[in-house]
Amino acid sequence: MKYLLVLAVLWVAIWLWRKNRREEMRDAMRERAAKAQQRAATPPGPPQAMVRCAHCGLHLPATDAISGPGGTVYCSAAHREAAAAQ
Repeated sequence: MKYLLVLAVLWVAIWLWRKNRREEMRDAMRERAAKAQQRAATPPGPPQAMVRCAHCGLHLPATDAISGPGGTVYCSAAHREAAAAQ
């Protein structure tokens, strides 16, 4: 009889654990879906103008570029200095 009681207590404990686990998973899925909808609802910003480094040819946003002499642009100060040394 005591084994039956232990088995019943274990069964109830496992049932409660699985029920709570399912609810946690369901809540997590709802949160992920809500975040995905928020990302989809926000429109992306306007495209950025891209420029090419005069030294290495790397394309980068114009806002990140470093300007050099004669209107040329570089990806880093080291490339600007290397081009000036040539």
